[in-house]
Amino acid sequence: MNTPWTLHRKPDGHDWRISPTLKSSRLEAGLNSFAIVDKERIRNLQPVYFALVMATSIVATACQLEDLSQIAQLLTGLNAAIFVLLSFLTLARLGLFRREMHNDLVNHARAPGFLTIPAGSALLGCQFVLIEDWHKVALLLWIGGLVSWVLLTYVILATFTVKERKPALDEGINGGWLLAVVSTQAVAQLSLLLMPASNEADVFLFLGLALWLWGGMLYIWMISLIFYRYTFFTFAPSDLMPTYWINMGAMAISTLVGVLLSERIGNSPLREIRPFVEGLTVFFWATATWWIPMLVILGFWRHIIKRFPLSYDPLYWGAVFPLGVYSVATYSLAEFWHLQFLRWVPKCFAYLALAAWLATFAGMANAVFRPRVLPRNLRKSGQDSPT
Repeated sequence: MNTPWTLHRKPDGHDWRISPTLKSSRLEAGLNSFAIVDKERIRNLQPVYFALVMATSIVATACQLEDLSQIAQLLTGLNAAIFVLLSFLTLARLGLFRREMHNDLVNHARAPGFLTIPAGSALLGCQFVLIEDWHKVALLLWIGGLVSWVLLTYVILATFTVKERKPALDEGINGGWLLAVVSTQAVAQLSLLLMPASNEADVFLFLGLALWLWGGMLYIWMISLIFYRYTFFTFAPSDLMPTYWINMGAMAISTLVGVLLSERIGNSPLREIRPFVEGLTVFFWATATWWIPMLVILGFWRHIIKRFPLSYDPLYWGAVFPLGVYSVATYSLAEFWHLQFLRWVPKCFAYLALAAWLATFAGMANAVFRPRVLPRNLRKSGQDSPT
């Protein structure tokens, strides 16, 4: 039986395409140009894409705290689907393109993006606990987040240490390095959220405390290098990547975990260090707040003065996340210490984070679903689009 369509592998072995056996080459080219998931997209998948899960999780939590529960539940369902899709694509990339994965893991600029995987896993678990009360699912995500955090943190940092060829500081470091802090604090937060329902509450509490302190230590180390890069090296508009907002976001999530830790300590064996925890928590919040005007000024310089084009980049999810986590952190801080004069701050940042999420999601949808432009000769002949 003759059929108008057959499946075949391209000569270069890179992609599977639907190929017409009749006179439908132009239609095929059009369909391929709209392909959402193909092997080239998998090959070029950026490690930082799990920041989409991070941003969606924290924006949903901010909406829940501001009585936007329907939006929060909608984002929760969407985020679960996004997490499954990104997990599948990442595993597919690992199976099909190990060389590309290896190259990313040893790249100073791209490797920290892998730390969005444990951060996204843990923050999705937090979202399930806070919005849906799904502790069992959250526990599985906590295990996955903790294991991936251990593996990726030490593999990346050890690789950077033993590499023979290393980039200069101004080329190799950016705000994305602080994902090491965010991923650590995300696992700490989920540990503390799971603590009340666990038979090993003291273990979760101590682990949460240790992770929180480790995250603070990592921030001090890394922000010193980032600040040095800010002030002693030439800074071009293209250098000011959206991930520099994580300078603030890392401290905001540290604040959030600090408040949660202060609540959980109670009458536990760790109660003697509660004043220390509370003082350090305020220190983290003040640092996060200091960064906001600085980042706004630099953003104005980049896009208004230097007229750097504003177009979609997966790195922008690294800018959405800090807005949302600052809202949740400030809300928690104000509620814990009854600082009602601060209540307007989380409300403003919640709506700002939601607007930023919608704008970035629209940009992503446009980038994913728009047809890829074919060279003129291929458009005329109706051949496959280049990958």
